[in-house]
Amino acid sequence: MATAHAPYPPQSPALLIVPGLENSGPNHWQTHWELDLPQASRVELGNWDKPHRNTWVNKLNLAIHRAGRPVILVAHSLGCLAVAWWAHYERPNPAGPVLGALLVAPPEVDFFPRDDRLTPFAPVPLDPLPFASTLVASRNDPWISLPTVEWMAHKWGSAFVDVGEAGHINAETDLGSWPQGRELLAGLQQRAGLLDPRFGEQRLGAGIEDGATTDNGLGDFLAQFDAELVERVYLEEHPV
Repeated sequence: MATAHAPYPPQSPALLIVPGLENSGPNHWQTHWELDLPQASRVELGNWDKPHRNTWVNKLNLAIHRAGRPVILVAHSLGCLAVAWWAHYERPNPAGPVLGALLVAPPEVDFFPRDDRLTPFAPVPLDPLPFASTLVASRNDPWISLPTVEWMAHKWGSAFVDVGEAGHINAETDLGSWPQGRELLAGLQQRAGLLDPRFGEQRLGAGIEDGATTDNGLGDFLAQFDAELVERVYLEEHPV
């Protein structure tokens, strides 16, 4: 039975941090962002050492719909594949709760994965993402080649950003809070209509109250959303 949802209040979107294999440790930029940004929180996907694709997708789905407001996803490494599989399974409406995704350093999972624990996330979903997205890659990432990640960006319809030689863009690269990443996040937010391009400031209620960037039917979408679907466990296509 459909559950009615109250309209989102005029506030900035939630930032959902989506880590990859083995989670993001204390020196990872994702952890810095989680601590520094009041609207940021980490999605507890569980099974960090032996990820299960559909469990991760289901927990991401729950986090998105329990946020209670629009969200921007900030994914690293295998977390990027969790986002892509969520979009593949959920087929979200373009006016749905996800406004955008910053996808950083996805790994190779199809042909020569560096770690066997990545193979349950193969094959890479090839569906264009129905929300604004930016895919960030490094030229010397040991987990994937630059041409492969460029191909993924093309398939997903993501803006592609080459940050040069930055390894896997993780704690080992010693990025600290990764200021360049914050700039890329601001650019993504601006593309989603969430920043005032004149000042680079958050526009509270952007995408909810003002003119061309109204909620685009988000309230109606959520009002029609069947809460029971959130709790479903996705069927395994490829048993692990």
